[in-house]
Amino acid sequence: MKNKHIKLFIPGPTEIREEIRKEMASPLIGHRSKEISLLLEEISSKVQKLLFTKNTIFVFTSSSTGFMEAAIRNCVKKKVLHLSCGAFGERWEEIAKRNGKEVESLRVPWGEAILPEMVEEKLKKGDFDAVALIHNETSTGVTNPLEEIAKVIKKYPEICFLVDAVSSMGGIKIEVDKLGIDVIFAGSQKCLALPPGIAIGAVSEKALKKAEIVENRGYYFDFLEHFKYWKEKKQTPATPSISHLFALNKKLSEILFEEGLENRFKRHQEMAKIVQDWARERFALFANEKYLSPTLTVISNTREIDIEKLRKNLREKGKEIAPGYGKLKGKCFRIAHMGDLQPEEIKELLSEIDQFLKIK
Repeated sequence: MKNKHIKLFIPGPTEIREEIRKEMASPLIGHRSKEISLLLEEISSKVQKLLFTKNTIFVFTSSSTGFMEAAIRNCVKKKVLHLSCGAFGERWEEIAKRNGKEVESLRVPWGEAILPEMVEEKLKKGDFDAVALIHNETSTGVTNPLEEIAKVIKKYPEICFLVDAVSSMGGIKIEVDKLGIDVIFAGSQKCLALPPGIAIGAVSEKALKKAEIVENRGYYFDFLEHFKYWKEKKQTPATPSISHLFALNKKLSEILFEEGLENRFKRHQEMAKIVQDWARERFALFANEKYLSPTLTVISNTREIDIEKLRKNLREKGKEIAPGYGKLKGKCFRIAHMGDLQPEEIKELLSEIDQFLKIK
């Protein structure tokens, strides 16, 4: 039975354009063929442009969580400092612990950002060989000051800088090489506006060298295994989701050559401003004003409305927003403005929420 289409204004999965869905239906090719190598080379070149990097590009058939685990298993030998300002920062800490790594946490209250001076203080005292940061915390709507934090970490050349860009890659400009990021990754289903199922990342030469001295990297997410297949064959160790690769290649072309990177980043900022201005008038913003995300907004339920009733009302009109995540459930709701959504669609959504609130 085919479900009625509900337009998604949630922070993943996001709306998928019809052309991308059709691309997913392309006839398959062999995963050890010349064609797959050419496809992966094309994707690699485009992801490098997206991330302003010359680093090696890996595509894993997994969710972003797989790449989170990969970064930890390959780049932490001694101890990792986790910079956490929400649910997904806490999840990454848990992943590191379950992989037997020594973990130290720098946590701030939800809604606040990690500040560079906090990182400096920790790095002065600790014996770390990796730092893990959520760039854009999807649970709180906070974008951490990546550039300022990167400047601090550059003072410690032995440290691998690991960045979760799950809800920012493709929506916020990230100059990987300039910032000295060693591992950065995202899933396909957020700002890239693709179906969920693959994780895309860039891995530096420093991170690859680090993996050489780290034991028990596993197999599926072993950076060195992936690099070997890439270097020798321009392929992946295990069978990739070929259908996703077709869609990713097309989407990257659209982003780079049709919309253009700067236009895409500007559109995300424009949509964010529309939602943020609306939220200030109707409710309140949960995140610190200095660090508001360009890709999603977390709105405090100051009117004490029934959020589930609002969501049901919107679903009946063919639209969906997200509830608060984790401990913010019932206290907040989230509106994503990422991927291929347009300002006009955002305005239409907000108008329908106003109707629910009986605001003219």
